[in-house]
Amino acid sequence: MNRLLLDSGSGGRASQRLITDLFVRHLDNEILRRMDDGAVLDMRGPVVMSTDGYTVTPLFFPGGDIGSLAVHGTVNDVAVMGGRPRYLSCGFILEEGLELDVLERVVQSMAGAARRAGVAVVTGDTKVVPRGACDRLFITTTGVGELIAEPAPSGHAARPGDAVLLSGTVGDHGLTVMARREELSFISDVRSDSAPLNRLAERLITEVGDIHVLRDPTRGGLATTLNEIAEQSGLSCVVDEAAVPVRENVRAGCGVLGLDPLYLANEGKLICVLPREKADAALAVMRSEPVGMDAALVGEMVAGAPPRVTLRTRMGGQRLLSMLEGAPLPRIC
Repeated sequence: MNRLLLDSGSGGRASQRLITDLFVRHLDNEILRRMDDGAVLDMRGPVVMSTDGYTVTPLFFPGGDIGSLAVHGTVNDVAVMGGRPRYLSCGFILEEGLELDVLERVVQSMAGAARRAGVAVVTGDTKVVPRGACDRLFITTTGVGELIAEPAPSGHAARPGDAVLLSGTVGDHGLTVMARREELSFISDVRSDSAPLNRLAERLITEVGDIHVLRDPTRGGLATTLNEIAEQSGLSCVVDEAAVPVRENVRAGCGVLGLDPLYLANEGKLICVLPREKADAALAVMRSEPVGMDAALVGEMVAGAPPRVTLRTRMGGQRLLSMLEGAPLPRIC
């Protein structure tokens, strides 16, 4: 079986073969093909930039893998900042002994995800570390894009009376990764929601406008992300439990495991906070996109100190949704 050797990260001919025969072959574009130490980008005006690291275990799961996740996650981070993602850089930390067919499968998935998102991987770096120095494969991606929103959406920009919209169901990714990692056979029909959100975000910005906040509720889930927005804006948020979309199989799986889907990671959903009078138009745009078909108005921003997030329960009571303190699930992105 072909496996990575330390020589593949040495910077010599073994490294060049790996880069040329695998990375450039699948991620090929005019800029990457130059094989320079960096990339000259054709961009104008203000730039949006984001970076993230990906260490998910297992590497492959229903609905995605570490490769597509590394593209989607960074594309989405640029998009929710009001940017049009255009370019990615990519850094690989690879463990000695990693199967080459596993690496190629990951890179192929990245290439497909980049094409679908309309971005190019234009530069990168590869390091091979000794056995045991990392868990098979880590990826870091950095994305840059052109700012298309003025002003850029920000957690500081929420206003009292704003509607809080969610583009779809919560908890799919977190539960899927946990079920596959722990081999929970009774949770077999869930799939990650990993997907690029840049088209949806751009349509909200250009067709609806006056978007105060865009945020993708990844680690810590919906509840933690709303707490971040509340703290940044100095406001409180009231969420209607009955309005939050949760797939029945996710709700059932969480019930068995004692998990709350409001705190599980999502990799293909966004929160949109905007004036209440524009909520219907924004929902119409969301529901017209495949990634937003289950979009819903789930809450509102209200004046109140200290900033906090309150859940109106199905029974008519109230529950405080605190920010996640630790990690309910390890290694989900």
